[in-house]
Amino acid sequence: MSAHVIAAPALAAATGSQGLWLVSRASGVILLVLFSAVIVLGVATRTGATTRRWPRFAVAEMHRALSLFAVALLGLHVATAVLDPYVSIGWVATMLPFTSHYETLAVGAGALAVDLAGAVLITSLLRNRLGLRTWRAVHYLAYLAWPVAFVHAIRAASYDQHLWFVAVAEWGSLAAVTTAVLVRLMTRGRTGPPRAEPDPGTPQRHLPSAGRG
Repeated sequence: MSAHVIAAPALAAATGSQGLWLVSRASGVILLVLFSAVIVLGVATRTGATTRRWPRFAVAEMHRALSLFAVALLGLHVATAVLDPYVSIGWVATMLPFTSHYETLAVGAGALAVDLAGAVLITSLLRNRLGLRTWRAVHYLAYLAWPVAFVHAIRAASYDQHLWFVAVAEWGSLAAVTTAVLVRLMTRGRTGPPRAEPDPGTPQRHLPSAGRG
């Protein structure tokens, strides 16, 4: 058997592995930026930091849309990391934190972030059944999931730090989320929960003002 016949499968495997690795790395960086945008938009919705062109309902819808897109991208990120034959990350390690023998801290932090984000997603889907108080208590886990995801990104991309766009994405996300959380903490006592928007299909009852006889 000729040498090129033997080398062809190995070259194809290496090329496929590199492709999976690149998709996993790219989706991870984009996912961190998306997750950061979700946090910032969520804070903007709670604090009322909106504009006339972007009212609260528009910011809330963007928050939900980016959250769903982030979930889909998270599935791609996890799948490509597990299917990459160059590293050994099992499906169990993506759900049970710190059980991976490969990059235990990085993969473990990623798995923990997935679990926390999954809890937020599931409770959001069951919001009407759980009640506002329970949903909000679990929803705050997003503030814990983000720093865990950031640790995962920094540790998993330690060899990519020399790339300027990776550094901008990671440290820019840190700056944006830190600023948003500080604003949320400073305005916590001065802002209440958002008022429920009236249902367009429900007729509104107009009450006379107190100044009218």
